[in-house]
Amino acid sequence: MAGKIRVLVVDDSLLARKVIMDGLGKNHMIEVVGYAINAMDAKNKVRQLKPDVMTLDVQMPGMTGLDFLRQLLPEYPLPVVLVSSLNLGVFDALHAGAVDFVRKPDATQSTDAFIHTLTQKVKIASKAKVQQPSAPSGSEGGAKQLLGGTAANKILIGLGASTGGTEATLEVMKRLPADIPGMVITQHMPTGFTKMYAERLNKLCQMEVREAKEGDEIKRGLALIAPADLQMRVVRTSLGKYKVTCTHGEKVSGHRPSVDVLFRSMAENVQCSMIGIIMTGMGADGAQGLLEMRKKGAFTIGQDKESCVVYGMPGVAHDIGAVMVQASCKDIAGVLLRRLKAMK
Repeated sequence: MAGKIRVLVVDDSLLARKVIMDGLGKNHMIEVVGYAINAMDAKNKVRQLKPDVMTLDVQMPGMTGLDFLRQLLPEYPLPVVLVSSLNLGVFDALHAGAVDFVRKPDATQSTDAFIHTLTQKVKIASKAKVQQPSAPSGSEGGAKQLLGGTAANKILIGLGASTGGTEATLEVMKRLPADIPGMVITQHMPTGFTKMYAERLNKLCQMEVREAKEGDEIKRGLALIAPADLQMRVVRTSLGKYKVTCTHGEKVSGHRPSVDVLFRSMAENVQCSMIGIIMTGMGADGAQGLLEMRKKGAFTIGQDKESCVVYGMPGVAHDIGAVMVQASCKDIAGVLLRRLKAMK
């Protein structure tokens, strides 16, 4: 993008607006072109100022951020970064077309850390592809049990995603049957949101989905989501089963949890058949780990450029030879199911 990233800040709180505007304005790549105090004000400012990116408070008096997005994006497909407290509504707003979100600072997070994260997400959003809202989410896996046989008990599936990944992962998961082989998923997400995200997927998908905890066994019909701010790894037990560890540690590839950490642990420790899936996200997290999985015999899938919000992680993975098959977000489940049925 030529020139600075033009940002419109939308928040009903004077204090929050000042923190966000002052913080973003300090970055040489960003120009805060204005602010709005509610949805109606924001719609007028979007028309007047034509920003490149908008930050949006999810909870506002009058029209909510969610309802505003539903009205705005079909007319103005503008990249939106949500600024939210710990609220389930953020996932509805992402489903409505927002690109990403950041958690409002509280006692556990400094203002400086919040601004740093928001700044990075604004930069990513400026390069993102705004997705038009899809039909209402729901299970689309067909029959409750599709795989049968016993091969699914001897297969592990790893999936990694970042920006745009909350909805992209759901697009895949809702098309899978209840008896899917054990899945482990790393999605970059702020602290506190992974549990709510897992609960959301659990309601919308046929398999059981939950936030992983230390020592959870990976088993058929279960998908485990890496907890925010912990590194999740797959380990093999003395009985030949597989479980996850969720531990504190340094960021890897810029993230905690890191897709590379998950995929590398699978490459190192899994002795049964593996499938790796890498989806939308900025940067390269997961690409090297997926390549290591492929070298150990895993079947690997990458989301294609056209369906990605940000073709970063899957693009790098494809370029280094880690991806065997590319597919659109809506087609990945079909590719996966065909592979699983061929492995019976």
